[in-house]
Amino acid sequence: MTAVRLALSELKRLAAGRMPRLAILAMALIPTLYAGLYLFANHDPYGNLDQVPAAVVVQDEGTTTTDAQTGEKTERDFGRDVADQLLDDGGFGWVETSQVDAEAGVRSGRYDAALVIGPTFSADLASAGEFEPQQASLTLITNDANNYLAGTISDQIVGQVRDSIAEQVGTEAADTFLRGFASIHTNLADAVDGAKQLLGGATRLDDGLADADDGAHRLADGAQRAADGATTLDGKVGTLADAVGQLDDGAGQLASGLGELQSKTKDLPAQTEKLADGAAQVADGNAQVARYGHEAADAAGQVLPTLDGARADAKDAFDGAQDDIRQRIDDRVAAVCADVPADQQEQCEAIAAQVVDEARAGIDEQLGAAQQDVDAALDAQRQDVQSAVTKVEGASKQLDTLADGSRQVADGAATLAGATPQLTAGIGSAADGADRLADGTGQLAAATPALTDGVHRLADGTGQVAGGAADLAAGTTKLADGAGELKAGTSELRDGLAQGLGQIPDVDDETREDTASTIGNPVEVKDESLSSAGTYGGGLAPFFLSLATWIGAYVLFLLVRPLSVRALAAGRSGLATALGGWATPAAIGVVQVAAMFAVTKFALDIQPAYGLGTALFLVLVSGTFVAVLQALNVWLGAAGQFLGLVLMLVQLVTAGGTFPWQTIPQPLKAMHQFMPMTYAVEGLRQLLYGGNLATVSRDVTVLVGVLVVALGLTTLAARRQRVWSVTRLQPELVL
Repeated sequence: MTAVRLALSELKRLAAGRMPRLAILAMALIPTLYAGLYLFANHDPYGNLDQVPAAVVVQDEGTTTTDAQTGEKTERDFGRDVADQLLDDGGFGWVETSQVDAEAGVRSGRYDAALVIGPTFSADLASAGEFEPQQASLTLITNDANNYLAGTISDQIVGQVRDSIAEQVGTEAADTFLRGFASIHTNLADAVDGAKQLLGGATRLDDGLADADDGAHRLADGAQRAADGATTLDGKVGTLADAVGQLDDGAGQLASGLGELQSKTKDLPAQTEKLADGAAQVADGNAQVARYGHEAADAAGQVLPTLDGARADAKDAFDGAQDDIRQRIDDRVAAVCADVPADQQEQCEAIAAQVVDEARAGIDEQLGAAQQDVDAALDAQRQDVQSAVTKVEGASKQLDTLADGSRQVADGAATLAGATPQLTAGIGSAADGADRLADGTGQLAAATPALTDGVHRLADGTGQVAGGAADLAAGTTKLADGAGELKAGTSELRDGLAQGLGQIPDVDDETREDTASTIGNPVEVKDESLSSAGTYGGGLAPFFLSLATWIGAYVLFLLVRPLSVRALAAGRSGLATALGGWATPAAIGVVQVAAMFAVTKFALDIQPAYGLGTALFLVLVSGTFVAVLQALNVWLGAAGQFLGLVLMLVQLVTAGGTFPWQTIPQPLKAMHQFMPMTYAVEGLRQLLYGGNLATVSRDVTVLVGVLVVALGLTTLAARRQRVWSVTRLQPELVL
């Protein structure tokens, strides 16, 4: 109980008189005043930022944006939006003004910061949508001569504004981008339908060109048969010309003979036998000529139907092929583009026309040229053949008449000998018939060259027709092959468009809006705090409470003696003397932390998570700090008192009370683990904010260890000081 009596004795000594009691009261309240004033001043500085003057300058001229899907134009003024956001709730007390006033105000200290929104701010923000990207910028004017933290806070506020604008612009850009995907998906779906229809048309075109190819080959075969017939006719006409020449010669001889016979009737009986022989020869020749004439007439008659058939076949083939192909192409173009939206009609027709123009042009050119050649050749040849047939038929009839007449002449000549009285009349008739025969054979001879020339031209024309028909057949074959390739290409186009359609996202409006919002703000920071200080002042409380406790312990030894001189002189034990010297300031320290804890909790409204634990921990911290300062004073005297102040300054920067201790320079970082205030700050953080009690247990263990070590050192010093020396009786330095 010696230590308790020593403590009570020291308290009586300190409380003897009014001024000592006031001094004790002042020392008890110093930690409360220190910690209370600091925490009160820094309780919630961010909540009063609206009292900090700041200027905002809006120079933005705005811009016009165009909706890529609808083409609608919208006037945008992002600078005005930023200014309105700051003026409404921008942290500082923002005032809108001019740039000159803002710069002058920041320079003079009237404004702590100024934000300038340039003329092209909106245009730069919207430039990415026009594929001419320009980074928009804000100009922040600060002056550290006014307040360094004000500039730092301004950076944070402007950064938040920038992030908000970036999120808004990014969300709008992403929404526009996704809307474009939706438009592409719709248009591509229409393109897939159009490709399917185009494939159907290409299939029908392929089938139609296959039919046209068959018709062209049939036309070529018919034209070749007509050419062969015309060549055969040409060969037979050559024989007819020789026969007609012989007939003409015979008719001339007959006419001459009958004329001479008529003039020489008197010699008729003597020449009757000769006349009969000649008439028989003439009859045979006339019969042969008549036969040749019939053959020529029959051949010519066969040519005309062949030509007419060839012309009809050619015309039907040309007309059918051309009409069918044109109709199929026109129907296909109309079918392909009929279902396409009105705003894409021209594009569809251009695409379809581009695909079929080459095929249609080739078909029209070849069919038109071939039909003109065939028609021209057939028209010319038929006219010539018709004229020749008419002449051959007339000549054939005359040849029949001539044959009949020559036969009559032969019969008359045979009976002439027995019918001399009737000879004169018969000779006259024969002379007349011979004249007519001569006229007919002359006409026949005159017509035969024309017939021969016409048949030659017919043979040449039908040959040309056959060649053109063969070219037409080859051309339609190429067209049919091209139509097959068109069909295959259209099928690949349809499959490719369908595959591309499956790769383009098609989302509803809600999903698009959610996706755009996520793209504009891809990262959300969720504040999941394991423990919270609540306010800025609450965050600083562990540091200021620890520091105030050290200051409270420090000032106690300005009044309280670290060891009782009477106890030392009386030879008391070192432990009892040390505890007696520690107990008095420790008891006052309990009053100090009690007052400080009450003000912190009830006046400043900083509510500890563990109230009783915090109070008891503060008592331990105060007792530990008292023991450390007592040991310094006992061992070093006035130098120890000064060293206590130095130690406070070192702990001030090494305890990690404001910034994390890892940020301090390396020489100071090495002392962090050895300073008792480090564990005081750490323990108070866990108790005030509801942290890890295991950490508190470690801190308590360390502080108790420091307390024991300090008391042990004081005990050791007390034992040594029971022996008085000159230095103790007359110290070199007295405070």
